[in-house]
Amino acid sequence: MYNICDKIDFVLEKISLLEEILKENKITFALKDEKVLKPAILMHLMQIGESLNSIYKKSPELIKKYDLEDAVKGSYNVRNFIAHDYEGVNLAIIEMILRKEISKLKTKLKRVKNECE
Repeated sequence: MYNICDKIDFVLEKISLLEEILKENKITFALKDEKVLKPAILMHLMQIGESLNSIYKKSPELIKKYDLEDAVKGSYNVRNFIAHDYEGVNLAIIEMILRKEISKLKTKLKRVKNECE
């Protein structure tokens, strides 16, 4: 599978980095830190969105098989919002994503990764 497995690993690494940031800091504090934490969080989310979209373009059947269509679409939309209106990003939405959606995505991607091994 092209380098889909590498892309999955990359996304899982980005999720781990997000978890590490959030383990050491409260989400609301992290998103208020304009110098380091907020930019890091938003960059990781952008990279997740870009990578999932890349996987979808190469293997839409894999995305469908693992019920990742909404995650791909949502993460790519988040990527676009961050990239095109950084200062206007709704941090409440980012916080909700970090609290609820990232762990769901991680679980699904681990199942995909098992197929790679």
